[in-house]
Amino acid sequence: MSAAEGPLVVGVDTSTQSTKALVVDAATGEIVASGQAPHTVSSGAGRESDPRQWWDALCEALHQCGEAAHEAAAVSIGGQQHGLVTLDKRGEPVRPAMLWNDVRSAPQARRLVEELGGPKAWAERTGSVPGASFTVTKWAWLAEHEPDTVSATKAVRLPHDYLTERLTGYGTTDRGDASGTGWWASGTEAYDTETLAHVGLDPALLPRVVRPGEVAGTVRDNHDLPFSKGTLVAPGTGDNAAAALGLGLRPGTPVLSLGTSGTVYAVSRHRPADPTGTVAGFADAHGDWLPLACTLNCTLAVDRVAALLGLDREAVEPGTTVTLLPYLDGERTPNLPNASGLLHGLRHDTTPGQLLQAAYDGAVHALLGALDLVLDEDADRTTPLLLIGGGARGAAWQQTVRRLSGRPVQVPEAGELVALGAAAQAAGLLTGEDPAAVARRWNTAAGPVLEAVERDEATLARISGVLSDAAPLLERGTRAR
Repeated sequence: MSAAEGPLVVGVDTSTQSTKALVVDAATGEIVASGQAPHTVSSGAGRESDPRQWWDALCEALHQCGEAAHEAAAVSIGGQQHGLVTLDKRGEPVRPAMLWNDVRSAPQARRLVEELGGPKAWAERTGSVPGASFTVTKWAWLAEHEPDTVSATKAVRLPHDYLTERLTGYGTTDRGDASGTGWWASGTEAYDTETLAHVGLDPALLPRVVRPGEVAGTVRDNHDLPFSKGTLVAPGTGDNAAAALGLGLRPGTPVLSLGTSGTVYAVSRHRPADPTGTVAGFADAHGDWLPLACTLNCTLAVDRVAALLGLDREAVEPGTTVTLLPYLDGERTPNLPNASGLLHGLRHDTTPGQLLQAAYDGAVHALLGALDLVLDEDADRTTPLLLIGGGARGAAWQQTVRRLSGRPVQVPEAGELVALGAAAQAAGLLTGEDPAAVARRWNTAAGPVLEAVERDEATLARISGVLSDAAPLLERGTRAR
């Protein structure tokens, strides 16, 4: 291992498909070791994972880091948001975790919104109007469909909470991840007793919300991880809040993340409350807010279309007048949890490459439609759009975002921003700095800026028109279930 200038820290990204660990020099941001291990997600009606796989993957990823992990002074976990982890009295999972992209709880989401005052009341109380992704709707689904599971549950956690607790022995979470549950009130920054009582969830089953900069605990002795005794554990946070830390994000700078899901967000000093439900009023991990819009279908859906066509994902062709709404797993923005993909405008002369470009256009359209809602009114609209996530380095993704946004696009060279953000959070424990300031010192957002091109208003209008005209068809599946 190369000599480090400062203490070493570990940042972890436990995502939908795998867990990654980075060992980072807290002084310079240099990655001195890394590891990664996969876990599985069920197919079919639900999307579930066994939390014990996350722990096994964390152990494997850390062991791949070798001696560097043993020398680390602090660790932090960034993780997929919203997932419902139910534990028994021994701390073992009662059932597989229901993940963020499990939309079975869409009926419960609609019912909860109606029963507790409607969309405006929810937005004012929790910052968000809950859809099927939110944890509170999954608990309501369990109560209705698996009452024995609810009876056996003695602790309720989010994915990053589960791993942090196995490290420290204490049940903790942070404001960023808690704000995606639907039972944390953004106005009071506390668990909402009315919501919890309504869904029959005892607040004693929930983790303590650790303040930004507070130590969540230390790594306990009884484990097989390559950590030294007494290694500090930071609060951790949800993946989007961790990525915002990893970019050192300042208020007003927009981010578009292209992953399994697509997200667009920005840091704000103002508490969000969007009664339409398009923007989720999340908290960030260091005291501000992270208004965010999310689509369920992004890179995975476009790759699936490419596979169906037998094309490489970059084999797009221009000139299409086809509209493809790639809602292969239902959709969250727009809120159509039981919709399926829709293709309109197919002609004899339509090429496979044009169909693939239409999939890209459909995936980006919804995210850009929410961009202005995410940004504060006084945000500078000429600021480059930061493009991150697995798709950010794909030429077809870059060109589609440029063409449909009309904005300059900056692609940070740093990868694994969720893990880097978690590492910055861990470093902040040691230095007393704001983790976002740590990331800015590491210069994580540096990367090429692609100049703005003229916005393709015709394509945007065509997609919006098809979406509007097809609304009854797309919503029919929702009513049928």
